[in-house]
Amino acid sequence: MSDPSFTFEMALTFGVVAVVVLLFLSDRLRVDVVAVLAMLSLPFLGLIPPRETFQGLASNAVVSIIAVIIMGRGLDHTGIISRTVRPIMRLAGGRKRRIVLIFSVTVAIISSFMQNIGAAALFLPAIQRLSRQAAIPISQMLMPIGFAAILGGTVTLVGSSPLIMLNDLLRPYDLAPFNLFSVTPAGLLLMGGGILFFMLFMGWVLPKSKDGEVREQVDPLHFYPELNTLREMVYPADARNALRVMDLCDVYNIHVVALREREESGVLLPPDREMHIPPGAVCAAYGTEEKFAELANDLGFTVREPRELAREFSSDLAGVAEGVVSPHSAFLGKTLAQVRFRHSHRLAPLALSRGEEVHYTGLGRMVLRPGDTLLMHGAWESFKAMRPKRDVLFVQSLDFEVLHPRKALAAVSCFALATLLVIFSGLPLSVSLMTGALGMVLTGVLTMEEAYRGVDWRTVFLLAGLIPLGVAMQRTGAAAWLASSLLGLAGQPPDWLFFFLLGLISTVLTLVVSNVGAAVLLVPLAVDMATGLGMDPRLAALVVALAASNSFMLPTHQVNALYMGPGGYRAADFMKAGAPLSLAFLVLLTLYAVAVS
Repeated sequence: MSDPSFTFEMALTFGVVAVVVLLFLSDRLRVDVVAVLAMLSLPFLGLIPPRETFQGLASNAVVSIIAVIIMGRGLDHTGIISRTVRPIMRLAGGRKRRIVLIFSVTVAIISSFMQNIGAAALFLPAIQRLSRQAAIPISQMLMPIGFAAILGGTVTLVGSSPLIMLNDLLRPYDLAPFNLFSVTPAGLLLMGGGILFFMLFMGWVLPKSKDGEVREQVDPLHFYPELNTLREMVYPADARNALRVMDLCDVYNIHVVALREREESGVLLPPDREMHIPPGAVCAAYGTEEKFAELANDLGFTVREPRELAREFSSDLAGVAEGVVSPHSAFLGKTLAQVRFRHSHRLAPLALSRGEEVHYTGLGRMVLRPGDTLLMHGAWESFKAMRPKRDVLFVQSLDFEVLHPRKALAAVSCFALATLLVIFSGLPLSVSLMTGALGMVLTGVLTMEEAYRGVDWRTVFLLAGLIPLGVAMQRTGAAAWLASSLLGLAGQPPDWLFFFLLGLISTVLTLVVSNVGAAVLLVPLAVDMATGLGMDPRLAALVVALAASNSFMLPTHQVNALYMGPGGYRAADFMKAGAPLSLAFLVLLTLYAVAVS
């Protein structure tokens, strides 16, 4: 097989690639700006036709990413992902390494049966929320989990695009096809090695947290010692005392924030102060352990940790916040009872701070003044509805997303529809996934504005700008020349060197062309060379397809591009963590190939 001749167009293409990599590593320009510059330079240099300049924006990969991000946001918007990861949180116990390990394994397993970008996008909102709640820098979490998603794509034959098309590439050579789990031993070795790498070297290869990256959520209750305990209370079914919500507040300093009158009735969050608490009712309240014990002794309440009303008090749905009465508030000169605060705003006032004094009881009778600080409990949706009126200026940032659990069934149905279309319809991946994303808008899971806000447009333009560069590498013959030249230098290599070089070349081409482009170019070349050297051509093709997932050193892989913005990563961060991991990947892949050859 003769090497293709080196041409001026190849030199130009290699020049563009070199400039792009240098600009990525220098951090002088944003990576998406660099990608757009590369995209626009190609038609000026005559490397691609002008009409194909923006083909990346309409590519199957980019549209699929947009659709998966929207569906992931929809699933998170309904609280489904939060409920899914809650058991993982309990198992991890808030420790960083354990959280990263459990999430990495979970995402890797899921990505072994679906496109890894899908698994990565679905878990992104949950990881971001978890980072805030556990006060763990997100830059310490996203990269290991994203790399695990890429590695998970090596475990089955449907985990990544190169493996999916591997049998088609082998068909002209009359070689036996691979089955679904033929690659599993190698994939498990690579996946396990990658996850172990981060467990051992996480502190050295991951970027240090930036100032202000983790904004630890300060619990306002810390400053209100008489409200430091949340308990669920059951009023005895045979009780005869007529109780109102305000009685518990004014007499016992127990502030009821939720009430379910009967087992079959809904939960009132919050109940009005004048509302009666019937026998057998379940309510949730803030107070102190001493006051709860006094209440139980006097009135027979059963006091326990939240159980039946626990869902209403999930930090994803509700919480406590402080607000200052503004100088132009409509509340000035009025009492909370007069403005019917609980009824009108669906928020329960717990305390009022005025000057050096904090008032816990008699709140409904106090005339509000400018500068009064109210401590309130309610659903985040209620806080969000109140904020635009500016009657109360909130002290802390209310950056909680309002969840809509009632739309959970619609979100799951849309995601299931998209998944079924991917598996059974034969339609392009982008069409199937965008159908599910549009379904979430049409069913009211998301508004169109929320869908637009959910997309990381830096990711979109980064990938859209690099796709034409990959096309130029193939069209000018630069990729084929590079592959054949490097393999030609090896002469008659031993088995281990041949497999290592195949993996290395596939890795390099994956970073600048695409994993699919690397497989299409290299599999035929690898089969021919392996046959000529008396080696197993199927194994050589498998090494190429697996090494096409070894794309950790630059943010050119879809998962890396997706996580780059939210994680606050630079291209140099990927090089620092990705270079040693890529080397470990190649060593493990070579050892596997030699062992089974």
